[in-house]
Amino acid sequence: MLMLFVRQSRPDSAYWPGRRALAAVDALAWPLAAAWFFANLPWATGIVGPFIVAAASLGAAWRLRVATLFNHRYRFTAWTWSVRVAAALTFGAVLKAVI
Repeated sequence: MLMLFVRQSRPDSAYWPGRRALAAVDALAWPLAAAWFFANLPWATGIVGPFIVAAASLGAAWRLRVATLFNHRYRFTAWTWSVRVAAALTFGAVLKAVI
């Protein structure tokens, strides 16, 4: 049996002054931080290190394009990951309190 589920698209994000600039910073910060991390590892990474640096650079360019030209569709990475980490920490604190 084949079941297909169609997901609704997210609504456009609200625009506020400074959103485009903050989105551009967020779009560049995360991939370039990953590229810097892998470029400065103390051991040899072989071909994997330069590949990750190149992929992160392309990802940064793509994310910058979305953040500046299609700002209503951009989702902040810092906000997304902070919510996920906070949920995991809350879950861990509840488990520690119960057990």
